[in-house]
Amino acid sequence: MVFSPAMPEKPYHVRSISMPSTSHPLVYKVEEELNKLKTWKTTPKSSSRICIGLGELKDLYDCVEEFLQLPLTQQALHHHQQEKWVEEVLDGSLRLLDICGTTRDVLLQMKEHVKDLQSTLRRRKGGDSGMLSRVDAYICHRKKVKKEIGKCLESLKGMDNKYAASLLLDQDYHLSLVVNVLREVSTITKKNFGSILSFMSSSRPKQKPSKWSLVSKLMHKGQIICEGEHEVRSEVENADAALSALCSCCGEIEMVQMAKKRLEELEQRIGSLEDALECMFKRLIQTRVGLLNILTH
Repeated sequence: MVFSPAMPEKPYHVRSISMPSTSHPLVYKVEEELNKLKTWKTTPKSSSRICIGLGELKDLYDCVEEFLQLPLTQQALHHHQQEKWVEEVLDGSLRLLDICGTTRDVLLQMKEHVKDLQSTLRRRKGGDSGMLSRVDAYICHRKKVKKEIGKCLESLKGMDNKYAASLLLDQDYHLSLVVNVLREVSTITKKNFGSILSFMSSSRPKQKPSKWSLVSKLMHKGQIICEGEHEVRSEVENADAALSALCSCCGEIEMVQMAKKRLEELEQRIGSLEDALECMFKRLIQTRVGLLNILTH
């Protein structure tokens, strides 16, 4: 059976690999890891779940690396290296590396701006015009980040569109299995990267009401509650809301303390994502190098 191509903003669904009873145990292991990720519910609002998803993704790549080392797999790849799907696989692996690298760079920039703003808030008191100007600078940076993230998300969609119509091989069962596995791994990888990018770009819709209707000065378990909002928000959204409240309330000390808390939470989450993404970046390089070695020897 073939893999169903996944489309952005829809559930990533792929049919199971149809395997004969003689399939190598590693094939079952790869399918098991794929099924874990296919049923794993990630959400852009939950950075902790995104990190867990990246950990599961690394486990999948470990299994794929073993799968690629099988003599039957290497023979199938080597004998068909001139076919169109090889270009698809190699081009896809390179684009995933580019997106992973860009995502990692955006995370690093975002962390640096968060730390810089934290330093400003620690040194200054409420009502400081210089402090508010630094907050405005951070908000401007967030807008630039969203544009860059938008380009990355479009690139992910472009990968789906480019390969959606590609024909699967049917003349060789194991070769078809290899192609399908690599495509499905690519789809799962894009899903995880998309979750990270969406997490970093998340924000509340812009509002322009009066000072006190923008943010009710209500505290519920230490969290600012915007009027009409009850859903769970990400650390990015919480930080954005706290900074908006800080500006709208002219830097009142209570809002300064809340903003500092939210920025600290955001910095911790960015750090966790950065570590997980660094591991994935290295794993993607290893997988690409492994493929190139098989195809050139």
